[in-house]
Amino acid sequence: MKYHLITLGCQMNIADSERVITTLNEMGMERTENEEEAQILGIVACSVRQKAINRVYSRIHKWNKWKDKKSLITFVSGCILPSDQEKFMKMFDMVFPMSQLPQFPEMISQYGIVTQMGLHSQKENQLSGNKLIKKFWKITPQHSSTFEAFIPIQNGCDKFCTFCAVPYTRGREISRPSHEILEEINDLVNNGYKTITLLGQNVNSYGLDKQGSEITFPELLRSIGEFGNTLQKEFWLYFTSPHPRDMTEEVIDIIASYPVLAKMIHLPLQSGDDKVLIHMNRKHKLDEYRQIIHYIRRTIPQATIYTDIITGFSGETNEQFLNTQKALEEFKFNLAYIAQYSPRPGAVSSRWNDDIPYEVKKSRFHTLTGVMGKISYDYNQTLLGKTTRVLVTGTDRKGEHVTGYNEGKIIVRLNNGSQDLIGKFVNVKVTEASDFSVAGEL
Repeated sequence: MKYHLITLGCQMNIADSERVITTLNEMGMERTENEEEAQILGIVACSVRQKAINRVYSRIHKWNKWKDKKSLITFVSGCILPSDQEKFMKMFDMVFPMSQLPQFPEMISQYGIVTQMGLHSQKENQLSGNKLIKKFWKITPQHSSTFEAFIPIQNGCDKFCTFCAVPYTRGREISRPSHEILEEINDLVNNGYKTITLLGQNVNSYGLDKQGSEITFPELLRSIGEFGNTLQKEFWLYFTSPHPRDMTEEVIDIIASYPVLAKMIHLPLQSGDDKVLIHMNRKHKLDEYRQIIHYIRRTIPQATIYTDIITGFSGETNEQFLNTQKALEEFKFNLAYIAQYSPRPGAVSSRWNDDIPYEVKKSRFHTLTGVMGKISYDYNQTLLGKTTRVLVTGTDRKGEHVTGYNEGKIIVRLNNGSQDLIGKFVNVKVTEASDFSVAGEL
């Protein structure tokens, strides 16, 4: 029996999908990229963006039409709001939270029974989810790459930002046992993996739900750094996404102290205006964020810094938008992931008036993108003539050159590299710079 799996959303959903693949493979099934030849069709969905949910509806509508001509089993899991769960239960054969993945083989054997997780109370879901997620983490993932890996260290979020649906799709924070994380890293590095990314909705609050019985996030990073020093194998360790409220000087000091801890920090800002940050329930002010950036610049001057920005949030005035633009120019991020605000059912802000017209959101988005392009270009110009260490990861869109990224996650094109370098570290002398990438020679 063959299966086809579609993954939507963030890196956490990608990591979840790798465990879904393991589960289906261990059931003796074969994966296919051709959905028309599959007997089991599944989606790891994302309710955080309406665009992703629209893709789910489009796909299941097509699959259900196919059921008139052949026998199919459809399922959906992932990061899903309760309101979407209830709708999906009328469309898919199986709807279940990712924490129930260990029970998936039994669900398949009892095909036709839709799990009722969407009808349980939030408290019941949280209690059962905490038990099941521990079993889920024990599933060995089928990594999609032989040199890049994602490791979930935490599930859920306790921050309740007003624009975000994650606390309602994944529940409250629960930290994975540190010994499992460290064992997984050990196995990956010894099997030749070159980059590992720790994943969590609020990764730097790791361990706070188990105070006294689990190590903290800084201690976890220190353990990985010590492991890297002992093993003396080259790899880069990243993490995403942290929250400014939990980004301590201790974390930054530890990153500075160990070579394997990549000198790239992703620190979501979301807005450069204090009133908007309060409206977003971000629990930090711009000046507090500024102090973190200043400490990073002093302690790790070579570090690249990435961020997230939402433009057109409910009630955002032009003056507040300009404050965000000023923050972008002040902090000189290497890259900002800029999103136009869209309300998500379940999040607090979905009850507010989405009062910024689409054309205004679009204009603000293009303005910030233009600012970000200039800042990135100016930084990339400073790399000209320098040699940078690069992990080669694939080819460009035309297939003419191999590409990769350096430790700071700056995209690098190799003008004289070959595909047998994919998955390897190489030294590249930078000879060209553009808005969001550089190019060079081996």
